[in-house]
Amino acid sequence: MVFLFRLISVVIIGIIICVLGIIFCLLNPRNPKNVARFAHLFGFVFKPIMGIKVDTRIYPDIDKLGSCVYIANHQDNYDVIVAANVLQPKTVTVGKKSLAWIPFFGQLYYLTGNILIDRDNKSKARNTIGKVVNEIKKRGISIWMFPEGTRSRGRGLLPFKTGAFKAAIAAGVPIVPICVSQTNDIKLNRLNNGHMIVEMLEPIETKNLCKEDARALMEQCYTKMANKIAQINDEAKQLNNQK
Repeated sequence: MVFLFRLISVVIIGIIICVLGIIFCLLNPRNPKNVARFAHLFGFVFKPIMGIKVDTRIYPDIDKLGSCVYIANHQDNYDVIVAANVLQPKTVTVGKKSLAWIPFFGQLYYLTGNILIDRDNKSKARNTIGKVVNEIKKRGISIWMFPEGTRSRGRGLLPFKTGAFKAAIAAGVPIVPICVSQTNDIKLNRLNNGHMIVEMLEPIETKNLCKEDARALMEQCYTKMANKIAQINDEAKQLNNQK
């Protein structure tokens, strides 16, 4: 019964939000401020429906930072709900081009100003870093990327790719790691899916780095994030054991 209620609610409410969002964004298409607006709305609406409580910890002076590259661990489709409130204004995500073909959601994803890349076309995929750097400099925006390049689906933090780190160095902007506690225990047929924790770590400056430093920067971020994810996983377990 819980499963059916959630499935119907998510589909119907999701379509309504997307349709209204598309109409809203058509008045001001590709405005990067709309990404955070609709991410926060999705989180506000769907967290209670999914029985999720999220402790969101945002770095205190993040609003003074300016443009940056956010990197986050990528687990599954629940990321868009769990990590919604940590998304900052004028931040867009980088997603595969096929997302645009998802009915309703894909059109909203494009119109809010996110960056679409063609992963199947290797020559175009190689230009992703240049495209990201150009968007940061031209539009004065921040970029959200998943350095694992795929969803981990309960396998822990997967190895990183260097793209996000090369982009941050080329643009001369900080890297801001974001850690999300495990979401693979979320069940559609469970009434209370418990607590999750999302924590934004201290920004890491890149201004004095060159492209040869990208791998070392990647390894530094991976270690920081792996340690923090282990810590917040333990915290979330303790909170859930108190239920």
